[in-house]
Amino acid sequence: MTPAELSRTVLHAVRRAVEEGELSVDVPERVRVAPPGPGGYGDYATNVALQLARPAGQPALRVAELLRARLVGAGGIGEVVVTGPGFINFSVRGTDAGARLVSEVLRDGVRYGYRESLAGQGEGGVVRLRAAREVRAVVHLDVVARLLRSQGAVVRSSCAGSLDAEWGSVLGVCVEQHAQGDPGSEHGQDGAPVDVRPVPAPADPLPLGRDAARWALLHPAPHDRPRIGDEHLVQREINPLFRVRYAHARSRALLRNAADLGFGPEPGTVDVQGAQEPQDAWEARALLRALADHPRVLAAAAAHHAPDRLARHLVTVADAALPLFPAVLPLGEEKPLAAHRARLGLAAAAGAVLAGGLSLLGIDAPDHL
Repeated sequence: MTPAELSRTVLHAVRRAVEEGELSVDVPERVRVAPPGPGGYGDYATNVALQLARPAGQPALRVAELLRARLVGAGGIGEVVVTGPGFINFSVRGTDAGARLVSEVLRDGVRYGYRESLAGQGEGGVVRLRAAREVRAVVHLDVVARLLRSQGAVVRSSCAGSLDAEWGSVLGVCVEQHAQGDPGSEHGQDGAPVDVRPVPAPADPLPLGRDAARWALLHPAPHDRPRIGDEHLVQREINPLFRVRYAHARSRALLRNAADLGFGPEPGTVDVQGAQEPQDAWEARALLRALADHPRVLAAAAAHHAPDRLARHLVTVADAALPLFPAVLPLGEEKPLAAHRARLGLAAAAGAVLAGGLSLLGIDAPDHL
């Protein structure tokens, strides 16, 4: 299927949705399709749902799902996936977009999603950040700087006063400069720094230790008050930090166990044992969507100075990966097949994304848990 043919197919889906009363819009003359950008998936993508959302009076994601339902199974289209705020992504028959995505993640490893989109940003090509002398502010400062650097920015960070020694020794915070005065008061020839001002922590997070304390401070949105309590230490599925770290540890264990059986990860077509039509390989598709969305999430978290976006995305990846893991290894006397290697490749890709995301948050990604 050529881009022109795909464009006509999408346009036909829009026309059907209008004729059936699901969309109240003027049918556009044409629909543009192009290779997907960062966070995309498959061979081609279109933003037609975002263009139609406002005149239709509906959220872009709903418009995208309405169109997706009319595109699934169309001749020449292998898979239709909605990513981000409402982009519709396509893989054409005869290609395996999932295998290419897994190959890209395994190639880039923990740096998957790193880009140069923010290179040259800031006054004089340098982004200057500054935080108040408060524990949540300096942890956010530390992680926002990491996120910006992952997108190519040059960053200089400072704090309004000296850090408590334990903020470095326990929480692993690193700030390049200590300045006097209140945030926002510094003006110089290179411009004023950007203030990092999340809602302060209501209690001392240090007793939680580095990983749980950082998660407690970073997982809520900056404008939300964080909860500083022992719930972040619970080693059960009710704790999202535990699920994220457990999913990473499980991915590493699968790689070790597979090596003992004499096989390793390979990108390929993933089919999950026991899946029933029309939910065939639903777990794999959910995980592939989350992995494909990772570069977009990193870029947005950096641009908006919002580490919580990355933290929540890691929970999404973990929750999508864990149901897939039991089908990765062969059972009993079963020999490792191409399907097992492909599932292991997907599990390894999930582990790489989780490890990279946790590293940006300054949280350990354990191989054993």
